[in-house]
Amino acid sequence: MVAALIPGPLDAQRFLVQQRLPGGSRALLWEFPGGKVEAGETDEAALARECREELDVELRVGRRLSQVRHVYPDLTVELVLYAARLVSGEPKPLGANALAYHSPEEMRALPFCEADIPFLEELVAGRLGPLE
Repeated sequence: MVAALIPGPLDAQRFLVQQRLPGGSRALLWEFPGGKVEAGETDEAALARECREELDVELRVGRRLSQVRHVYPDLTVELVLYAARLVSGEPKPLGANALAYHSPEEMRALPFCEADIPFLEELVAGRLGPLE
């Protein structure tokens, strides 16, 4: 699985996060945008596709920032975080309950998916930069 760290267009210290849909696994928890890598896809291509499908935006995917492995009761997630920039489009919550740009400190107050928390902590500690 892949996720994107997307800075805000007006404030590069705020990042796009999405709230999962109600009714599914980890309902209404927050996460960094992204999704599954399909067979034959690179991580970068999967991240661009997922953001096109779920946010209606085009991304420029940058460097790999971090990776975590998290075991939930129902699945094990290998999640890779990439730096990314919006190339075109305004994010829309096509595959999410809500979208928001938050600072890392603001994100700490949100209920986040457990697999994404290590990325959030690295971001708060300043260990993910530079993002280009």
